[in-house]
Formats: sequence, structure tokens, C-alpha cells
Amino acid sequence: MNLYQSLGHLVLGSRLRRLSEAFLAEINRAYQTAGIDFDASWFPVFYLLSKNDALSIKELSEQIEVSHPAASQLITNLKKRGLVSTDTCSDDGRRQLVTLTAEGRELLKQVIPVWDAISLSMADLVAKDENCKTIIAGHKRA
Repeated sequence: MNLYQSLGHLVLGSRLRRLSEAFLAEINRAYQTAGIDFDASWFPVFYLLSKNDALSIKELSEQIEVSHPAASQLITNLKKRGLVSTDTCSDDGRRQLVTLTAEGRELLKQVIPVWDAISLSMADLVAKDENCKTIIAGHKRA
């Protein structure tokens, strides 16, 4: 019996983290297989910016449920890659509005088919597995 099996419920968080990391690694492998230089950790920002012309870092942090410094760090990383730009908000000089650059919009066009394929695969999995339905339903109530 390994450590995780012997500790049972005490390591649920660790088990979930390992599962999440394995899942994200598989998603990143899908991007690599498609020849797309995209990281799964960028998904929330790209998704939100695909639905909004511009969002402040505060709005992004609130919607993706991370701290403002974490969102700011992610945006800085994406800026260094030339995928997003920030501009000072005209009505509030303290706010930085984030937008996709032309390169970011091109990358978005490449990743959308991967998102669609992942969505279809996950919907199929959920439809076939009662445990998945329970996990998804439980998350929606939270």
C-alpha cells in the first residue's frame, strides 16, 4: 500500500492536485500535438478576452478567481510573449485594460478548435460516467 492509499481522506487535496496537474499536462500535450504554442494556464484569460474586447486585471482576477498579483503576473507573462497588451483606462488611470494583440488573436483562432474538441470529449465522458456527472453537478452548486 502506498502512502496515498494508507492516508485515505487526509490526502484528498494532494490527490486532487495531482489529478489536476495530470489533466493539464494532457491538455498541454493536445496543444503540442496540434503544433500550437499554448499553455493550459492561459486558457481563462484567452477565453474571457475572446468574449470581451478588454478587461481590467481586477476583472480578470475576480472572474478567474485568483489574486490580483497572480493575475498580474500571468498578464505580464503573456505581455512578454506578445499575446496581450495593456493600456491605461481613459476614465481611471489606475486601471489597466488587457486586450489580445494581433498575435494573441491569431493564437486564439488556432486554439478554439482544440477547445471544441476537448469540450466534445468531456461532454461524452460526462454522458457515459455517473461519477463525472456527480463531480460536475457538485461543482456547479458550489
